[in-house]
Amino acid sequence: MTSTLTGGRYAPALVAPLLLVLYGVLRLVDGLDGKHGPGLAWNLGHTLFFAGFLLFGVVTFGLRRIAVAATPGRHQVANVATAVSLFGIACFLWVILGDLFAVLDDAAPLPEQLELAGPLAFQLGWLVLLTLPTAATPRALPVWSPLLVLAGFLLFSVDLDLLPVGGLLLTAGLLPVARPRRQPVDVPVSSRRP
Repeated sequence: MTSTLTGGRYAPALVAPLLLVLYGVLRLVDGLDGKHGPGLAWNLGHTLFFAGFLLFGVVTFGLRRIAVAATPGRHQVANVATAVSLFGIACFLWVILGDLFAVLDDAAPLPEQLELAGPLAFQLGWLVLLTLPTAATPRALPVWSPLLVLAGFLLFSVDLDLLPVGGLLLTAGLLPVARPRRQPVDVPVSSRRP
């Protein structure tokens, strides 16, 4: 006989995109004077942006676990998508550090090709990791999950002023990853009531 327990599944999946929302809001505040540049809103926003992308790295491993569990035969695809995502996240982190510390950007700027490839790698890897379980087992992740994440990514590419809205779409798309989940748990015979 089995019973179910409820528990939190993956809180970083909600925290990371919410940090992106906060970064987007601070970016809008910073740009009220017509330019984006060093200052309190800029520095605080980029610090949140950096923390968000560190958490996106953590979430990537959680997405990999879900993808591998739902599609055991696609283990290698999930591994490649994870590596591609982590490469993109590393590019993001390097650029954010360069924005926060101009001396770093002057000393070792990220090559322009990697500045373009990094975001695409992150997004492509995540979309693969979200699509694998969705296609294999509808109960693993709903179809709307990768679609909302894709919509958020598309908003980022249209205009960086849409970061708060895109971040909210990512949050909504990652809800199935972060929400409490009912898991069957075996109940030992000795603890069952007659």
